[in-house]
Amino acid sequence: MNDRIDPALLDNPLLDFADLPRFDAVEPGHVAPAIESLLREADAALQQVTAPDFPADWNALAATLDVATERLGRAWGTVSHLNAVADTPALRAAYNAMLPRVTEFWTRLGADERLYAKYKAIDPARLNAAQRRAREIALRGFVLGGAELRGEAKARFAAIQERQAELAQKFSENALDATDAYAYYASDAELAGVPDDVRAATRQAAQAEGRDGHRLGLKLPVYLPVMQFAHDRALRERLYRAYGTRASDQAEGDGTRFDNTPLMRELLALRTEEARLLGYPSFAHVSLVPKMAQSPEQVIDFLRDLARRARPYAEQDVADMRAFAEDHLNLPDPQAWDWPYIAEQLRQARYAYSEQEVKPYFPLPRVLQGLFRIVETLFEVRIREDQAPVWHPTVRFFRLERDGALIGQFYLDPSARAGKRGGAWMDDVRGRWRRPDNGGLQTPVAHLVCNFADGVDGKPALLTHDDVITLFHEFGHGLHHLLTQVDEHDVAGIGGVEWDAVELPSQFMENFCWEWVVLQQMTAHVDTGEPLPRALYDKMLAARNFQSGLQTLRQIEFALFDMRLHLEGAPDGDVMALLQQVRDEVAVLQLPAWHRMPHTFSHIFAGGYAAGYYSYKWAEVLSADAYAAFEEAAAQRGSPLDVEVGRRYRQQILEVGGSRPALESFRAFRGRDPQIDALLRHQGMV
Repeated sequence: MNDRIDPALLDNPLLDFADLPRFDAVEPGHVAPAIESLLREADAALQQVTAPDFPADWNALAATLDVATERLGRAWGTVSHLNAVADTPALRAAYNAMLPRVTEFWTRLGADERLYAKYKAIDPARLNAAQRRAREIALRGFVLGGAELRGEAKARFAAIQERQAELAQKFSENALDATDAYAYYASDAELAGVPDDVRAATRQAAQAEGRDGHRLGLKLPVYLPVMQFAHDRALRERLYRAYGTRASDQAEGDGTRFDNTPLMRELLALRTEEARLLGYPSFAHVSLVPKMAQSPEQVIDFLRDLARRARPYAEQDVADMRAFAEDHLNLPDPQAWDWPYIAEQLRQARYAYSEQEVKPYFPLPRVLQGLFRIVETLFEVRIREDQAPVWHPTVRFFRLERDGALIGQFYLDPSARAGKRGGAWMDDVRGRWRRPDNGGLQTPVAHLVCNFADGVDGKPALLTHDDVITLFHEFGHGLHHLLTQVDEHDVAGIGGVEWDAVELPSQFMENFCWEWVVLQQMTAHVDTGEPLPRALYDKMLAARNFQSGLQTLRQIEFALFDMRLHLEGAPDGDVMALLQQVRDEVAVLQLPAWHRMPHTFSHIFAGGYAAGYYSYKWAEVLSADAYAAFEEAAAQRGSPLDVEVGRRYRQQILEVGGSRPALESFRAFRGRDPQIDALLRHQGMV
């Protein structure tokens, strides 16, 4: 900052870059002054480096422009994070007021033909390998950012970017508000069959509002167990309809005020227009330019091939449920709200196993202890509790070290609560960077966010095995960000990694949740301290691929809908008509006509996965094949926690980040191209 500092900015926590963000000190009133100040700095830096006499030199550009834009990115990242995990009306208003300004700046930066010319003029022979890769990605980004457009086309492109950012934010707000707004107060009798911990939590929630009974909302820690365990069919139907019509024209009562239909229609139209301005036939083509997949047709062929392989297993899954429902549950004609309940009852009957039976063995502190031990063993690091300002009392902070040296740090925010966006994600606070302004090494910091149910009656939070898998998944993303050894921030960690490969490290980590040697070390019954019994583990393992065919088709349905939506568009703008076409092709279970899945499909309308949802399945091929190397080591040496293979995986996949194409990294680790066999074997579809 310059010498003449506005007194109003002196103690603004968003302008304090000395260390970690001061999350506990940020107020809505800090947002506009800080972001406006940083936008002025960044804009001044942009004007400086695009002047004719400024050298086309990588380090000179970084020392001036990247330092300014990184500060803006970090401050705005703090505001965006708080908006996602601690939403209030005042903070939301402050965020939305600055969103157009921030979007306009990034759009203008990415389309600046003068800056594009500077990057093109840089001599790649004078760069190291990571810088050459970063420059290559930057040049591609300029083209996709509209830097080659002129006149009206360029102005229109910028307007499209700003409007899309507004629409995506509003879509996300509607999904959150529609979820938070719903409440049904159920009686004890209606909750027959629902696990005790859920009953206790919902009773506490009702009492906190001075109400009798149980407060049921639509966040997953309550919604899922009610759908799986509640014997009361009318209750299941009530919650299913509320959940399936959130943020849509079909919502109950005044819930239609959160209807996302017009936002989706406008977003899709803007994406199509953006693609045409850039000279592409569809937004799907634009989306795939920086990804591993070569064309929308290749993705669709991949998805249809996987659907063909999974379909016989899915059809058998449904046949088994129908027979069980009729013979044992007196449900001769199951409806959509019955299937989760039937599946859970069948699982218990077939395997004498229930998620709820396992849950007491997975207290969150013990799971974290086990997860950290795996990471410390495989990747030769040490994880320790650390101190930092946080945004909620349940948030914890940790540091990773190797040989006493700091590698990175991360926040863990595990709990579901009002004002917090649903789902789970990893996001960066700052990236690893050999800073050009002072030569120092900036270590990476990450957010790991989940939405688990809190503990009740003084006990720690208890996780389902699915929760444990989610935690491992997000931690895999975190490791990709934190263990990088690349000093160029644009290609360090997940930076620069193709979007359809970015799930490799996260899905890879999920596999450890099924290993006996691992589960022994990360389970302890909440009351007795006993580890998970072998007999119960064997039941879990037997049930691992229970309905994997159905689950695979469900993911393919989402991915195929997403890709076709962005390739060919919806008939007459009706996304539900296209979704029905996709379901007719791949689904073996149909949903009610009033169900509105797309209206809360935040991944593709507000989360960066537009024409990219297929990435989960695409990367699953990579992650399963990568994990097979650890299975091969276990067959030889008795444990998948093999330090030698872990070191190779760390060095060839995690540490190199986006500094080379993902396929090169995979080949360096496995010695060959990826194969689908391990994925099919892991999912019992062989």
